Amino acid sequence: MSEWKYNLVAFNTIFSKEIRRFMRIWPQTLLPPAITMSLYFVIFGAVIGSRVGEMGGFDYMTFVVPGLVMMAVITNSFSNVASSFFSNKFQKSIEELLVSPVPNWIILAGYTMGGVVRGLYVGILVMILGAFFVELQVHHFLITLLAVFLTATLFALCGFINAVFARKFDDVAIIPTFVLTPLTYLGGVFYSVDVLPEPFRSISLLNPILYQVNAFRYGILGQDSGISIGWAFVVMVLAIVIMAVWALHLLRVGKGLRN
Repeated sequence: MSEWKYNLVAFNTIFSKEIRRFMRIWPQTLLPPAITMSLYFVIFGAVIGSRVGEMGGFDYMTFVVPGLVMMAVITNSFSNVASSFFSNKFQKSIEELLVSPVPNWIILAGYTMGGVVRGLYVGILVMILGAFFVELQVHHFLITLLAVFLTATLFALCGFINAVFARKFDDVAIIPTFVLTPLTYLGGVFYSVDVLPEPFRSISLLNPILYQVNAFRYGILGQDSGISIGWAFVVMVLAIVIMAVWALHLLRVGKGLRN
């Protein structure tokens, strides 16, 4: 068997295993985020949205739906890889994969794409639910698709790195609780960066999630929130490259994997 066919088989094995893992327990992996986002829709649509009025030239509920979709994609793509890879590491089954002739980039790609698919699945579910509350029209399909794919890829890589460094199951929840959640809530999900006074607007520009939410919102609504779309994609691609290189380095040196 040629090398590329061998690598393809290895990738498909890891990737399909990841898909089967979260689909087998879909009431735990897909249903809870859909219910959570439905509650957000009810609260912001029926309770708060009518009192807030417009945000960024749209009624508040329409404005916030793309942000909620991205929040679901971010959290689920991250948690899928973090929990799956750490479970394999905890059970020592990852050692069998590391001593096999499978290249590190295939291992990383398999786990990452599994997290991407779960993030996309949940994102589609949230979009469908959001359509019951507001009328959504995708103005720029390619930008929308690219933004959500790059976002899911980035945070799947972040989940992989988190799993590598985690020593116990509690460690898997530290980054989502103390880093990911604050950055998400401060990343323009519920507001436009244009409404922030200085210096808070400038500080917000350091948050990478702001660029991802803004790019996706532009794809859906056709209007940005004060962030250049081109620059937003540059930030996303650069962050993905940095995380991928870091993750491959951790695999190569066996950080936290070869104890």
